[in-house]
Amino acid sequence: MKTRNIILVLGGCRSGKSRHALELGEGYLGKRNLFIATCVPADKEMMQRVARHQSERGEAWSTLEIPIHLAEIIKTESTRADVIIVDCLTLWMSNLIVETGGEQDEIDPFVGHLTNALTEAQCPVILVSNEVGAGIVPDNALARRYRDAAGWMNQAVAGIADRVIHTVAGIAVVIKKDR
Repeated sequence: MKTRNIILVLGGCRSGKSRHALELGEGYLGKRNLFIATCVPADKEMMQRVARHQSERGEAWSTLEIPIHLAEIIKTESTRADVIIVDCLTLWMSNLIVETGGEQDEIDPFVGHLTNALTEAQCPVILVSNEVGAGIVPDNALARRYRDAAGWMNQAVAGIADRVIHTVAGIAVVIKKDR
């Protein structure tokens, strides 16, 4: 049986979190290395970001684009993969808000399914997420709901993670280490 190791990499925009997650993932490389992208590129600039991230990964990684049903894919694929990277949870949360209408009671089951899938994962899973609580309070209800939902999601994932890393200016700082 493979060893489970759940790592959450948090940080602000352009903090180096995706790069650090990829570096961590390379330490687990095997025959089946899976990158789960949650982004749904809706404009040219986002498509360019996606293309840049894809080129940074190289050929060692297979990519699945999973905007909503993340838990199900982690459960299934962790039995076959050597390592999984999920980039990123905050885009996943944005997709959930669009899909569900943004009510917390509709989002919570998705987050619960995710934490259950991570707890049962058969291989290391490295998750990337934005730290959204360090900024100003948004001026509109939808943005506040998003910030709150993302913050609660980060807390839930950090609670079951073996390691939590905060990236700042390209520097990775371990803030939780169970192993």
